[in-house]
Amino acid sequence: MDNGGVDGAAAAGRWRFGPNASLASVSASSIRAVLDKIIANIRDDGPRPVLPLGHGDPSAFPCFRTTAVAEDAIVAAVRSADFNSYAPNVGVSPARRAIAEYLSRDLPYKLSTDDIFLTAGCTQAIEIALSVLARPGANILLPRPGFPFYEARAGINGLEVRHFDLLPEKGWEIDLEAVEALADENTVAMVVINPGNPCGNVFTHQHLAEVANTAKRLGIMVIADEVYDHLVFGSNPFVPMGVFGNTVPVLTLGSISKRWVVPGWRLGWIVTSDPNGVFKETKIVDNITTMLNITTDPATFIQG
Repeated sequence: MDNGGVDGAAAAGRWRFGPNASLASVSASSIRAVLDKIIANIRDDGPRPVLPLGHGDPSAFPCFRTTAVAEDAIVAAVRSADFNSYAPNVGVSPARRAIAEYLSRDLPYKLSTDDIFLTAGCTQAIEIALSVLARPGANILLPRPGFPFYEARAGINGLEVRHFDLLPEKGWEIDLEAVEALADENTVAMVVINPGNPCGNVFTHQHLAEVANTAKRLGIMVIADEVYDHLVFGSNPFVPMGVFGNTVPVLTLGSISKRWVVPGWRLGWIVTSDPNGVFKETKIVDNITTMLNITTDPATFIQG
């Protein structure tokens, strides 16, 4: 093809667009990027079978399958034709109500439908939560070790990341002294992943109470990633961070992916665990709604 006498390299230099350099480091930090690199180096003709211990999707194996009750409900919802139209951007009311009732079982107060915002999996819940908090100069406190997607999303949103350590000698509890030392007037939130990913720890009621009091003193919210709720072993029962919503406002993030072994169904949620109404007063609820209005419509789900 005639390019006007200009070679390809020179022609490319005239274009005004190019890649977003920040996305290269974001992609490299993801868990899938690491697994893809490992898998790419596995020899198909290797002498030993490969056990995928890094596989994060148990539904890929026949021994893990969700209940037939859920499958039948999905089939019935599809055949009903009642859910083929566009859903409200915050999610359909019956699903929001069901999630509110389910999560309220573990709380000292009742969640309402208005506290629930449906998302396309917990990944979108993280995206929206961090996007809502992003403002020039703001920083967020993340656990180390933690789930790398938080760092990636913070980078995309221009949020400065400051890491607090989890203490292995204390069962991977949060170093709360470090949290207080790291926070300043530009700190907006701290992320608590419980049950822990990747450490597998489960925080005690007492430790979560200390986390809530620390966040209250600092004037920051807690983002509670509870996607593994109730998938626990050992002596510590799962306690939702929302139990301490009267102490500090909590954005609870979750999904049906892990406990119900259906990550491909892409149903997650953001919950305002905030009986004192701080999120409404500070317009955080309005911002969550706005983000859902301008991003991909959240997944619809079965009635009830």
